[in-house]
Amino acid sequence: MSVRIGVISDTHGLLRPDVFHHLEGVERILHAGDVGPAELLVELEAVAPVTAVYGNTDDLELRERLQEVERLELGGVRAVLLHGDQLGTPTPEGLARAYPDADLVVYGHTHRPLIQTVGSTLTLNPGSAGPRRFRLPATLSVLELDDGGPRAQIIELEGD
Repeated sequence: MSVRIGVISDTHGLLRPDVFHHLEGVERILHAGDVGPAELLVELEAVAPVTAVYGNTDDLELRERLQEVERLELGGVRAVLLHGDQLGTPTPEGLARAYPDADLVVYGHTHRPLIQTVGSTLTLNPGSAGPRRFRLPATLSVLELDDGGPRAQIIELEGD
């Protein structure tokens, strides 16, 4: 049985219209921080249940409501969700060392989409779905979990 998870980060208060199209049919959404206003999570909840962490730009309201790091099990996969600023500039190698028991580490902060396996840990940064910065594309990810383990793809979003 396959489970589809939407993965998003660094929205900074902007939910582009095509985000909803790409997240259609997912069973859960993971938000890796720098959310913006808390209402953004309510909009995502209309699509699927959301697990989110706060990022370095999130306000006190979100910091009181969300955790800095979430550990969860998704379809038999041990996952860790964090923004990543706790590690300075997070790298797949640093994340795999910091969370050696995780099968999957999802993070944000860098705005750079990246899928990399380190040892047996899949590290996934969906990039930034919010305002474009650093000449990087706006992106999110869809994660497929099945007997073959976690697999992810990066999806580029429309608009400036």
